Amino acid sequence: MIYDVIVVGGGIAGLMAAIEAKDEQNRVALITKGNIFKSNSSMASGGINSVLDSNNTKEINQHINDTFNSAKGIGNKKAITYMCKEAASIIEKLVNYGVEFDRDENNNILQRPFGGGSSNRTCYVGDKTGSAITMALIKKAKAKSITFLPNNFVLNLAKYQNRVSGIIALNKENSQVIIYPSKAVILAGGGYAGIYRAYSTNAPDYTGDLLAVALRAGLCLKDMEFVQFHPTGFIKTNYLVTEAARGEGGYLVNSEGSRFINELGTRDEVARAILKEQLKGKKVFIDLRHLGLEKIQKKLSSLYNAALMQCGVNISEELLEIKPVAHYTMGGVDVNMTSCEIKGLYICGEMASNGVHGANRLGGNSLLEGCVFGNLAGNNAKEYAKENEFSPIDYNIVVKDIEILDYIFQGDSSKNFNAIRISLGKCLFEKVGIIRNEKTLTEAFDYVKYLRQISYSLHCINKEKNNNIELSAILELRNALEIAEAIILSAQKRCESRGAHYRNDYPNSAKEFSRSFVIKELKKGYFKVSFKEHEIIKVIKNIFINKE
Repeated sequence: MIYDVIVVGGGIAGLMAAIEAKDEQNRVALITKGNIFKSNSSMASGGINSVLDSNNTKEINQHINDTFNSAKGIGNKKAITYMCKEAASIIEKLVNYGVEFDRDENNNILQRPFGGGSSNRTCYVGDKTGSAITMALIKKAKAKSITFLPNNFVLNLAKYQNRVSGIIALNKENSQVIIYPSKAVILAGGGYAGIYRAYSTNAPDYTGDLLAVALRAGLCLKDMEFVQFHPTGFIKTNYLVTEAARGEGGYLVNSEGSRFINELGTRDEVARAILKEQLKGKKVFIDLRHLGLEKIQKKLSSLYNAALMQCGVNISEELLEIKPVAHYTMGGVDVNMTSCEIKGLYICGEMASNGVHGANRLGGNSLLEGCVFGNLAGNNAKEYAKENEFSPIDYNIVVKDIEILDYIFQGDSSKNFNAIRISLGKCLFEKVGIIRNEKTLTEAFDYVKYLRQISYSLHCINKEKNNNIELSAILELRNALEIAEAIILSAQKRCESRGAHYRNDYPNSAKEFSRSFVIKELKKGYFKVSFKEHEIIKVIKNIFINKE
């Protein structure tokens, strides 16, 4: 089947993009690696930021300033301004799609405070906002007759003369390579915090697959060193203790009962403060007892149930032990709003680095970014598909993908790929985590290089083609190692501390690093890391070239 627009990714950005791309005449498909109901978006608990009055320019400007300040000097003011100004219309659209935000007695949408914000601007549905939005968007997408293509692992982009021509995917049900021709493609595959396996709120399969696909297609990644660690995850299971818990008045206390940090500080500050307490041998807890059972069950019902079921802790009466965990990634494919160098290809959501988060994401802005830029990508792709025809498929890439899969099925493995994934996650958390330095980064780089070498000797033990989970796991591991190397190289280049990137050998920010790094794969296994030029430099260069 051929489509006018293909969207890859079943989170909020992908769903919003598919909905906006669909009209009465065109064909739109949404590809997901697994179940459509499983995404990081659906697990986002706390809320979505918006100044609800689109005429309140003072508050909108404050939202812009809070977001820009959180970006720590490398935010894109144009993208930030666009996102904040679009927020009110996005909330209205979500309400029309069926999202039932919590409201007061006058039917006004309630808003709570969130870390780093100067105003109460976070709209919410209890502590299950992401799930509520996701479900509403899935219903809307089905009502618009969008085709869902689950269990498709994207291997590569199909392109022809710098124009996208479709998607090359692995059908996980039968291990066959499938080509999906399309006039336009939208990538919205989420972030890469899942590579910090056993130390992340993300599902293990969030390994940055589509970022690796983008590298292979010749695109650049940007800001890869900026990985946001959420301050509060369950100590044993990594389940996210939503920031709404602190927004509703929860305290952070150490084992001595002392509050040691402003609970509503930016996430990098709070996460480092918690880690420092733990390195001193102290345990850290979130204290919600003073909120009372009634308020907890009304505002934080999902957290209450999860704490009871996973930890045996009644948070209305007991302290809940927590730890920082990898949660969100500011880095991604370098884009201008949603566009990139390949015509007909648009990228949005967490996997896009458009500059709205810079070095540190403001709490409550991730769902907003997904909705705003998903909406924009959908509209852009729809218009592109109307004006352009299908491009040819380069079957040389398809043949290479088939050969790679055939090789993985051949031979035997002496290595356990699950053990490698866990080992990689531990290495990244300890050496490329909340606190880094040249020594730990070098050690991590050497280890990842070693793991990349042995990853190409991995084969499926089970040779059955139907529903072979080993095959996709090996492919995920290869992608994860590629992205891990990109993170480490970028972190080594940034000899300073900024936002979520903290180096104790360079504890201060440096003016010369007030720019983003971009990384490009010159050939398999060889990366080039360089400063991204400021727009003003590009303009000057163009003027100079035109004069010549």
